[in-house]
Amino acid sequence: MTVIAATAIAVSVFLAFQVASELLARELQSTAANQLRADSRVLAANAERAGLARVQLPPYPGSGRLVRVILPDGSTRTPAGQPALPAVSEHAGRVARGASADLLESNDSDEDGYLIYTLRAGDGAVQVAHVADDGPINRFGFGMLLIGLLSMAGAALAGLTVARTGLAPIDRLTAAAVRVAHTRDLDADIPDEGGGEIRRLIQSINDMLAALRSSRQAQRLLAEDAAHELKTPLTSLRLNVELLIRLDRRGTLDSALPAESRTRLLNDLGAQVAELSALAAELTDLARGDVSDESTELLDLADVVVAAATRVGSRVPDIEIAMDVTSVWVSGRPAALQRAVLNLIDNAGKWSPADQPVQVRLRAESASAVLEVDDAGPGIDAADVPRVFDRFYRAESARALRGSGLGLSIVQRVVDAHGGRVAVARSARGGALLRVGLPAAAPPAPIARLTAGEDNAAR
Repeated sequence: MTVIAATAIAVSVFLAFQVASELLARELQSTAANQLRADSRVLAANAERAGLARVQLPPYPGSGRLVRVILPDGSTRTPAGQPALPAVSEHAGRVARGASADLLESNDSDEDGYLIYTLRAGDGAVQVAHVADDGPINRFGFGMLLIGLLSMAGAALAGLTVARTGLAPIDRLTAAAVRVAHTRDLDADIPDEGGGEIRRLIQSINDMLAALRSSRQAQRLLAEDAAHELKTPLTSLRLNVELLIRLDRRGTLDSALPAESRTRLLNDLGAQVAELSALAAELTDLARGDVSDESTELLDLADVVVAAATRVGSRVPDIEIAMDVTSVWVSGRPAALQRAVLNLIDNAGKWSPADQPVQVRLRAESASAVLEVDDAGPGIDAADVPRVFDRFYRAESARALRGSGLGLSIVQRVVDAHGGRVAVARSARGGALLRVGLPAAAPPAPIARLTAGEDNAAR
């Protein structure tokens, strides 16, 4: 900014000097020419009265005006002691011969330049000359140069001051950002100062720091909750494995553990490994948040619901599922939506009695796709409803059942990512009713297909 300000002032002063110098030179030349014309007329009038050869020429004052008479034969007369003027030019000779009335010419070829005015007088001509003086222009140029230098210095100082004052908040913002990067301290907000764009920038960075704090807190809670949930199955798995290893080393595995107990222990180990695998998969899915490589596409939610129900049926054959779905199109990620529906059905299957099916309904309602999953179980206590979608939260009555407490949390994350809402209510059968609403989308335009006869007719 300092360089730009100084350069702008320098260019402005230079252009102003050029224009002003040209105007001053023209004004000085015009004033001198007018004076020469007036003096020439006086000298010409005297010459016509007294004759060119006898006219009294004014003595040379020592500086300033010079005079000369051009006689009819081409010779000249000048006052005594006057410096010699340049030779009579051809144009001035034509004036003396009567070809022209007057002539103003400038002679800059010598050391001293002359402005010479020639006026026809009698049978010859008179000339009045003035030494061209560049002093005023030179003095004017020196003054402009001095003014320009002072202006450039002032502009540089002002630009530097303005730049430092205007960029001071940016410097402090940069220092604060560097401090946050080095200390990893996200709790210190950057002071809101300045105005306009600076203030909006600081507010945006503070919002970013707040988002980072929230993300770090969520990661810390996830890590703590995951460590807590992993502790119990890992401890049980480790104890069972250590028991098998100890008995095998002693050679008493067959005697200490009968076939029935060994089978039960191995089944228990398999169940614990499956529980850990499911927990690890849910933790991975939850930790990814909304970051996914899966692209959004237009899909029929009925196909997603049927596919999820099929997966639950193949994985847990004891769950009976009653389907009542209609075609509703939404814009979303198929795998994420299928995982959410699978978790809803799986959660309902844990509570629904063996002789009561899990009911799954899908319908279009206004501009939404509404999915309802209900069971005939005991329902959700009112005290547990506000926390039912929290990670790792499990009601007192659900802690003896399989699961990690992450299923409904994943459901809410997927639904939120698709701009929908999920709610808990009590079903008509007394169990829990989980209702999901997603923004509906217009179905794709049908592709027209012609039969062979129609195709020929169209042609």
